[in-house]
Amino acid sequence: MTTVSAVETRPFGEALKDAQRLVSDYAMDCLAGDDLLLEAMRYAIIGGKMLRGFLVLESARLHGVDQAAALRAALAIECIHAYSLVHDDLPCMDDDDLRRGQPTVHRKFGEDLAVLAGDALQTLAFELLAHPETGPHAIRLIRGLAQDAGKDGMVSGQMLDMAAESASEPLTLDQITKLQSRKTGCLIAWSATAGAVLAGADERPLRQFADALGLAFQIADDILDVEGDESKVGKRVQKDAVAGKATFVSLLGLDGAKTRAHELADTACDALGVYGDGAETLKAAARFVISRDS
Repeated sequence: MTTVSAVETRPFGEALKDAQRLVSDYAMDCLAGDDLLLEAMRYAIIGGKMLRGFLVLESARLHGVDQAAALRAALAIECIHAYSLVHDDLPCMDDDDLRRGQPTVHRKFGEDLAVLAGDALQTLAFELLAHPETGPHAIRLIRGLAQDAGKDGMVSGQMLDMAAESASEPLTLDQITKLQSRKTGCLIAWSATAGAVLAGADERPLRQFADALGLAFQIADDILDVEGDESKVGKRVQKDAVAGKATFVSLLGLDGAKTRAHELADTACDALGVYGDGAETLKAAARFVISRDS
C-alpha cells in the first residue's frame, strides 16, 4: 500500500529552481572555506541542472518527509553525480575541456586536484547520509547508493562505455540499454525513490517512473549530441559520431529516438497514477527531460 501525503503541486520550473537554490546553498555551507580542495569541490557541484537533487526533494515532498533529511539526500546524490563528471572528463577517460559551459575541473585546477576533488565529493555523499538527521531508514539509502554508484551501477556503466569504444563491433540496442541503465539510470532511480525510502513507503511506483525516466534522459542526451547547440548544452557535441560510437540515435535513427523518448516519458507519467494530482510536478519533469536543450 502506497501512502502519500496531501501536497500542493507547483510548476516544474519553479520546483527545479527551488531545488537548485536549496542544494547549492547547502553545498556552499558544507564546503565553506578557502582550502583549494574545497574550492574545486564547490566548482564541480555548483551550476548544474541538479535534476537528481530535485527528484529527491520532490519525492520526499510527495511523502511528507522532513526537508532537512531530504536535503541531505539531495546534496548526497549531487555529490556523487559531480564526482562522476569530474572523473569522466579526465584525459584518461573522455578527455573533455568543457562542462556546463566552463572549463572542466582538471583544466581549471589540474588533474591531480580534480581526482582528489572527485574522491572527496564521493565520500562526502556518504557522510551526509550517515548523519542521524537522515532518519531511521538511512542505512537503506546508504546501501542503495553504494550499489547504484558502484560496481553494479554507475561505475559498471562507465566501464561498459569505455569498453565499447575499443570494441570490434558497435553495441546492439540491448547492450546500449544495459549500459545506460547503469551509467545514467541507476542514480536517477536512487534519486526518484529516495523520498519513499526516507518515509518507509512503497517505492515501486517511483522505481517504475525512474526506470523509464532514466532511459528517456539518455536518449535525449544522444539526440542533443546530434542536434544540440554547444553554447546551450555546455559541453562538446557530436563527439559520439566522431568517435563512431553506437547510440540510440545511430541505431534507431533521429526520428525513431525521439519517438522512443516520448513513449518512455508517457510510461514514466503513467507509473505515477497511484499518487493522483500530487505527482503533477514529477510528470512535468518527465516531459522536461525529453524537451531540454542542455
